[in-house]
Amino acid sequence: MYVADSRASTSAVSADSAVRPRAGRRRAAVAPTVLALGTVSLITDVSSEMVTAVLPLYLVTGLGLSPLGFGLLDGIYNGFSALVRLIGGHLADRGGGRHKWVAGFGYALSAACKPLLLLAHTLTPIGLILAADRTGKGLRTAPRDALISLSSTPETRGRAFGVHRAMDTAGALLGPLAAFLILRATVDGYDAVFTVSFCVAVVGVLVLVLFVPNGARTKAEATGTPPEATSGDTAPRPTLRAALALLTRPDLRRVTLCALFLGLATVSDSFVYLLLQRRLGVPDRWFALLPLGTAAAFLLLAVPLGRLADRIGRWRVFLAGHGALLLAYALLLTSWHGTALPYAVLLLHGCFYAATDGVLMAVASESVPEELRSSGLALVQTGQALARFVCSLGFGAAWTAWGDRTALTASTVALALCALFALTLRRPTPVAPSEGLA
Repeated sequence: MYVADSRASTSAVSADSAVRPRAGRRRAAVAPTVLALGTVSLITDVSSEMVTAVLPLYLVTGLGLSPLGFGLLDGIYNGFSALVRLIGGHLADRGGGRHKWVAGFGYALSAACKPLLLLAHTLTPIGLILAADRTGKGLRTAPRDALISLSSTPETRGRAFGVHRAMDTAGALLGPLAAFLILRATVDGYDAVFTVSFCVAVVGVLVLVLFVPNGARTKAEATGTPPEATSGDTAPRPTLRAALALLTRPDLRRVTLCALFLGLATVSDSFVYLLLQRRLGVPDRWFALLPLGTAAAFLLLAVPLGRLADRIGRWRVFLAGHGALLLAYALLLTSWHGTALPYAVLLLHGCFYAATDGVLMAVASESVPEELRSSGLALVQTGQALARFVCSLGFGAAWTAWGDRTALTASTVALALCALFALTLRRPTPVAPSEGLA
């Protein structure tokens, strides 16, 4: 896909240079599209993480939900987007470079849900609002990641995703801090958090509309061709059948299965923070600061681990990230109550995300052709989101029935087994110059 331009006579040379790190040095800087999308994600994450930081405490303490009830809502919040990710990915591909507008609709839908939380005080309306919010996330995620992938060369794709995730996580770092300050400064703290979150989300949508280029210009950044040359592509529109047929590709199918099985044993962030609060007796007013530890580690490690993945192999870094998560679970299961416990757990938790979130998308991009890039990434994301939805339900039910320690022990054992399965299912192989470009 990186050689489909007017220089047909030099296509072989272009294909070779697209995968050689030496030739990529001229484009070492991250593409403007990645920076623009990173800014949008930063602003949007300030908004969403303000809500996410206070939601567990608001639901469990404020509304008195049981761990099972919270597990249901948390599963909706983190897994409902799986139902629409394929739709968002397919619409972006079928639209012929309309990734920006599909993603923009998703951002706008999520922003519109924030003020509705002011009106919901029972399980059913809150569940519907969270489902709508995650629908917006599901619509935007695959088109956004496709834009990042298409605007980057293969040898720098890990770095590009790392930069984007770092900027995204900067917002995740600022969001809980903003929520903490609002809770301390206002009487009706939760209502104020939801209101400010809505205002910030609107700003993120405006930045996307004004500064993120369309699909044709995104492709031009990677190929070096004028936007009008890429926008004139007369290739037939991808069909939904063609998108689903991507799973017949052995490498993409293995990546999707690994993401699914590992997701089945990945405990929700909110449960990790609730476990830490119970272990350490963290006061309610400090609870919103716990996500800051994860976000800070993610922010510091996303770019270095993305570059490391480009050098030593993305799959190795991806599996190593799950090893860090296993260590975090093990620390939560120990009898250690020292002051360093929360720092160690949150550091490992952030390391897990830095080594897996963007790296997984870089791995999947290797096996998906350009015209179906958004749909292919959506397939992987859908499997992972559905698995985490099931994990949230199962963990909440196990906590309610047998206690938090037994539930976490079961998740730790399951994660170790799934990691071994992923290690044997997909062995890292060198990427051929034409792989994923046909």
